[in-house]
Amino acid sequence: MVNSENRLNELSAQEWLRFTKTWFIHNPPRRKKNEVLHPAKYPEDMIEGFIRFFTKPGANVFDPFLGTGSTLVACHNSQRNGIGIELQKKYADIAKERIQALQNQMQLGEIGPEFKCKQLVIEGNSAKINTIWEQLGLPEIDLVVTSPPYGPMLKKKGLVSKKREEQGLDTQYSDDKDDLGNAEGYDDFLRRLVDLFLPIKDKLKVGGHCVVILQNYMDKGEYKMLAWDFAREMSNHLQLRGEKIWCQDNKTLYPYGYKYSFVPNVHHHYCLIFKKNGD
Repeated sequence: MVNSENRLNELSAQEWLRFTKTWFIHNPPRRKKNEVLHPAKYPEDMIEGFIRFFTKPGANVFDPFLGTGSTLVACHNSQRNGIGIELQKKYADIAKERIQALQNQMQLGEIGPEFKCKQLVIEGNSAKINTIWEQLGLPEIDLVVTSPPYGPMLKKKGLVSKKREEQGLDTQYSDDKDDLGNAEGYDDFLRRLVDLFLPIKDKLKVGGHCVVILQNYMDKGEYKMLAWDFAREMSNHLQLRGEKIWCQDNKTLYPYGYKYSFVPNVHHHYCLIFKKNGD
């Protein structure tokens, strides 16, 4: 007899099938004023789709690169418990403000106990996750979903960074040596990123998933295969289950290499999906 119980999520068969499509177009809405400061924010409603597929309500979701709190907003909206670690105080403060605003809008007496999910913003370094978990007594994780810094990509001087500079916005996360965006080079960044995920694996439940959103990019004439290199390295530790390619078709096209060389306008990201097996 076939077991019809959905052990992974609460989606319908039709919703499940739609999600398994390996590419999708999502154009994020215009950012709010406090969200524009961060140079690489990702959209809450898109993340909510991953959370709803890989968990059930009440599950524990973790983001080791929280930024301005998009993952926790998605957790709040989908009735999951969220834990996020953010290295930079200015972004952690924005995340706390956003979560507080959502909680202030919530009247538990009117909505019911099923909405009593909790969102925790931790200002700290995810490289010290073992210490953080022990000190706070945090639970096992059902899902990790995050978008790490794309190596030195944000430091590149170009049309986008110039525009942000003119608007007084951040063009990189920080000058902090613990910030992965300030790694000495591509190889150093990739090694540090993989090393950071190894203790996270220990906090992930057997059968739990990890979704990491990364992008390949051009750097000084060389195409950096960040998403592919990370997938290859992490597949030594977690099972790579596949990818979903997030495409954006409303981004500005810049004339990189015009009249002399092909230089891509990279308008897609790789949502890499890993699973922790019991072996």
